[in-house]
Parts: sequence; structure tokens; C-alpha cells
Amino acid sequence: MLKDSIQSLMAQVNGIKANNAEELEALRIKYLSKKGEITALFNEFRNVPADQKRELGQMLNQLRQQTEERINELKEQFEAKQAEADKLDLTRTPDPIALGTRHPLSLVKEEIVDIFSRIGFTVAEGPEVEDDKHVYGMLNFAPEHPARDMQDTFFVEKEIGVQKPTDVLLRSHTSSVQTRVMTSQKPPIRVLCPGRVYRNEAISARAHCFFHQVEGLYIDKNVSFADLREALLYFSKEMFGAETKIRLRPSYFPFTEPSAEMDISCNICGGTGCSFCKGTGWVEILGCGMVDPNVLEACGIDSKEYSGYAFGMGVERITNLKYRVKDLRLFSENDVRFLKQFESC
Repeated sequence: MLKDSIQSLMAQVNGIKANNAEELEALRIKYLSKKGEITALFNEFRNVPADQKRELGQMLNQLRQQTEERINELKEQFEAKQAEADKLDLTRTPDPIALGTRHPLSLVKEEIVDIFSRIGFTVAEGPEVEDDKHVYGMLNFAPEHPARDMQDTFFVEKEIGVQKPTDVLLRSHTSSVQTRVMTSQKPPIRVLCPGRVYRNEAISARAHCFFHQVEGLYIDKNVSFADLREALLYFSKEMFGAETKIRLRPSYFPFTEPSAEMDISCNICGGTGCSFCKGTGWVEILGCGMVDPNVLEACGIDSKEYSGYAFGMGVERITNLKYRVKDLRLFSENDVRFLKQFESC
């Protein structure tokens, strides 16, 4: 009689199924609890004749073991499903989430930095709110230079609502980072200074009150203008293509002497002339020159022992050439229709 009950219960156990953890717990109680069916069979086993105990005892132990294994197996399955469910973020919108893209200015700035890093330049950064000394004074700007005028520079008032002369301003170029590097490091110096700058200009398709620059500085013994030209030629070919040509035109900057503006052969018409380059075949991209000895001395560097070159370019300008963006305002309006055009860049 007990043997038939064990065999019947064994068949039930082998076919145990549960749809959830609650059903599985009910089955565990039914079979394995103190008042469960298997426990009842063990109680009945006490009255079995001695000659049958060995056989029936083995069958009971096997029944309990198989039942525990089956219930544990189902339990692990439910726990695995629950763990997978716990990974779901139920607060997320069910609609597909549109992924953002890299801003074109960030893409171009990082490409510029990467190109110059291959020839030994490292990145240096400085504050956007600066003082007159680092922005103008140490860079050989005369006290009456028009760049210091309120029409060109954003000066920060020391007292709100009170118009007073102040030497605190928003930097108008990242050359201020160069002066900080030159006063804190000893040559050789080879740094690249990317950052945002501010100028008091009317906002239009061709100008903005803030924009981005990347400036470079190299100071060491026996640095020449030829070194500057080769570095800029390398950059131009890497950025705009191996066929790119450059030309340097004499210019003037307070902090470099001699100074030059650099043009590249138009990457749209290949130098033959088009509306973009105004028929000249050349497009201006940056200013450069040899660091003025007065700047070196102002920063505590012996101009008789060391020389150096500096250059600076507008990131928006390079981006216009690379992606042919005609309106500077698009870079700061955060129009997603414009930004989505750079998803594959």
C-alpha cells in the first residue's frame, strides 16, 4: 500500500509545473512541509514491517530528493526571469529615444587638437574671465590700443550697476592662456590653447559675440619662421587634404613680429576660383608670426636665448570651410535639424 502511494506521488512530482513563484510555493508546501504529503508518507513508514523498511526507505528518500530538486529547478528559473525583469527601466518612455550627436564645433576642435598632438603639442587651458594683464598687458598691447575699448571687449563691472574702469574682462582671445603658460613653465614650451572667447560685436551670419579659437605656441632655442611654416603646412594638408597649398601674407599683430595671415587654396574649387573664395582661389584661415621679444621678456623668458612662434585660428572658420556652413548663428541656436546633419561625422 505504501509502495503504491510512493510510486503515485513520484509520478506527480515528475510532472510538477508552476506559472509563477506563488504557485511554486504552494506546491512546496503541499509536498515538503511538515503537513505535506511526503512527510505523511514518512510518518506512515514507521509502521512498515522490518523486512520492507530498506526498500521503502530508499524509495521515500529518492522521492523527497527528486521533489526538492524539481522545486529548486523551477525556483531558479523564476529567479532568473525576475533578475532579467529588474534590469528594465520602467520609467523610460516606450517610444524610441533619439540619440544626440557631436556638435560640429566639437568635432572640428578635437580634429585640430589631434593633428597638432601628432607633432608634440599638448593642450593647455585657462579661465574665461581674465584680467587685463594676461589678455593685453603681457602681449605687448599699447595702453591706448583699440582692442581695450569698451566697443571691442566685454569688461566685468566690479559693482553691479556702477560704471567704473576695471581690469576684469571676458577674454577676447585664448592668447591669455599662452601668457599664463609662459609665466609658469620653462622652455621648451609647445602648447595648444582651445577655448571660447568673447568680443563685443553685433550678431550676424558672419559674426558673433562669442566664438571659439585654437591657438598654438612653440618656444625653444633656434625656433625659426621656417618651423612655423612647416607646422602650418602639415596642419593644412591633414585637415583639408594632401593637395592643399598655403600662402603667407605680411600682417601686423601686437604680440608677434614678423606677423602673417595664412591662406589655403580653396578646397571647393581647388584654387581655380569660385564664389566661396571670391574668385581668388585662396581662403584666409588663421594669423601667425614669431613671438615678439617684448612678450617673451614680459613673461620672464630670455628673448636672447629663446625664440618662438604662435598662431591662432577660429574654430567656426575652419568648420565653415570643412562643412560649408554659411551662417555662424546656426552653431549656437541648437536647432536639432541642423545638428542631425552631423550624425555620421
